[in-house]
Amino acid sequence: MKKTATAHWSGDLKTGKGTISTQSGALKSQAYGFNTRFGDTPGTNPEELLGAAHAGCFTMALSNILSEAGMVAESLDTKAEVTLDKVDDGFAITAVHLTVEAVIPGASAQAFEDAARKAEKGCPVSKVLNAKISMDAKLKS
Repeated sequence: MKKTATAHWSGDLKTGKGTISTQSGALKSQAYGFNTRFGDTPGTNPEELLGAAHAGCFTMALSNILSEAGMVAESLDTKAEVTLDKVDDGFAITAVHLTVEAVIPGASAQAFEDAARKAEKGCPVSKVLNAKISMDAKLKS
């Protein structure tokens, strides 16, 4: 399986502007630029999109792992906080912190924690990132 996304840019880094689109059309000419990345201008940025991809991937992986263990989630809510830091040669995504809250009838806290840790390490987006990945998992009643 292969999926595509495209980016278009015009101008220099600080005053230029661009758009991002996805094959599915979920994003179509979505604006992005220096101020959407480092300021408060409406639009998106690569870190936000990576966070959405990681949260979605992790949550799907967790759902699968839970199912394999005989548990079905009533709800899984995941937030991915992506850290972009200045490093010697520019900038780098250095960390992603996942926070997941779940409602899973009949699940033990330990079984949920084990499944979440497995998803944290095993989802395809986690595997591709060269960043510190951490997680907090909370089972709600």
